[in-house]
Amino acid sequence: MINSIATIHPSAIIEDGAVIGPNVQIGPFCFIGAHVEIGEGTVLKSHVVINGHSRIGKYNQIYQFASLGEVNQDLKYSGESTRIEVGDRNRIRESVTIHRGTVQGGGITTVGSDNLLMVNVHIAHDCVIGNRCICANNATLGGHVTVDDFAIIGGMTAVHQWCTIGAHVMIGGCSGVVQDVPPYIIAQGNHATPFGINIEGLKRCGFSKEALYAIRNAYKVLYRSNKMLEEAKQEIKVLAKKHSSVQPFYDFFARSTRGLIR
Repeated sequence: MINSIATIHPSAIIEDGAVIGPNVQIGPFCFIGAHVEIGEGTVLKSHVVINGHSRIGKYNQIYQFASLGEVNQDLKYSGESTRIEVGDRNRIRESVTIHRGTVQGGGITTVGSDNLLMVNVHIAHDCVIGNRCICANNATLGGHVTVDDFAIIGGMTAVHQWCTIGAHVMIGGCSGVVQDVPPYIIAQGNHATPFGINIEGLKRCGFSKEALYAIRNAYKVLYRSNKMLEEAKQEIKVLAKKHSSVQPFYDFFARSTRGLIR
């Protein structure tokens, strides 16, 4: 179904069954598969491929040669009806790839809203990307990676499968991330190691001086006190009860499956 006020270039191919919302713009030589839904106001510049069971939200900007919802690169995939879901107001730049999920990973790859995915970013199967994240040029996320809100992943950085990147994290360019990165941290290197708290990013997001002080103390307990991990967890738990800003830091311990960067 194509809304009557959508703008579609004559060279675009849209298979029967696709749902195209109002004020969608589809540029030259795009391909839209039969099971795709595109929300109001989304713009496809040109040569964009959206395939598979893909739901694209409202007011996204998708640039040329991006490929969304295509068959993933997991050798276990056998054509199951898995999908991707993309939220609203994302900027998806040239040659970005977002692959559909796998049955083993829950069947869905998810990208939230208000994200910036720069040139040649790869989002593999079963990844979960939050809101207001930035992945710089050539960032690569392996399968099953989770990236929480407001995280920034630098250019040429690779994130290993199953890693979790906490909220407000900044990972420097050309890094290799093979373990989980707790919230609020700056990390860089191969393998990525912590370099302190993302103070400027937290200030931009409105964190108070008191909150920053508490987060810094939690960081020091984990990374500068020479305490064993279990001992550090208990101390950070006490801090979290006094300062709500530390709670996501403490909660992250339970979420971590690959161990924390150290």
